[in-house]
Amino acid sequence: MKTLNTLQQELLGDPETRAAYDAMADEFAIVRELVAARARAGLSQTEVAQRMGTTQSAVARMASGKRLPSLRTVERFAQAVGGHLVFRIEQRA
Repeated sequence: MKTLNTLQQELLGDPETRAAYDAMADEFAIVRELVAARARAGLSQTEVAQRMGTTQSAVARMASGKRLPSLRTVERFAQAVGGHLVFRIEQRA
């Protein structure tokens, strides 16, 4: 049985797949931060949802990365986990 790492390396070995993956790097970073912020706060998806006034399934969809949440929703998420949203644009190297 292949590990996730092995499968990822195989898939990213294809230049077309790699280009599509790289194009989504910023979106992946947003999702990773949402998941990490919730974990740092020690909250479940249900608890975050209650604090946001939404459903657990809506929080799960944000964490799935299938569809990016609006900036306002990310702001509400940040408040729900006891943080605040910081937004900046950095020049690429």
